[in-house]
Amino acid sequence: MRREIQSYLQSRPDMLMFVRENPIWYRRLSRSPEKVFEIEQEAKFFYGRTFPQRIDKLNESIQLANMLLSMMNVMGDNSQE
Repeated sequence: MRREIQSYLQSRPDMLMFVRENPIWYRRLSRSPEKVFEIEQEAKFFYGRTFPQRIDKLNESIQLANMLLSMMNVMGDNSQE
């Protein structure tokens, strides 16, 4: 693997961890170092950092909060009776 790719991976611990977890990228980067931009996209998808994935996480958090609030309201109504 080229030194500039190695130094790039050393400077980005998340990318280094992604390459360690997906060893096929060692071969891909060794053969075609211009695929560095592809690895960034793959890593974002792998770690759930794409915009749609973040929106889904936010939506799940909001639904959980709404469910907890409705449960608290039901519990509060039952304790008043």
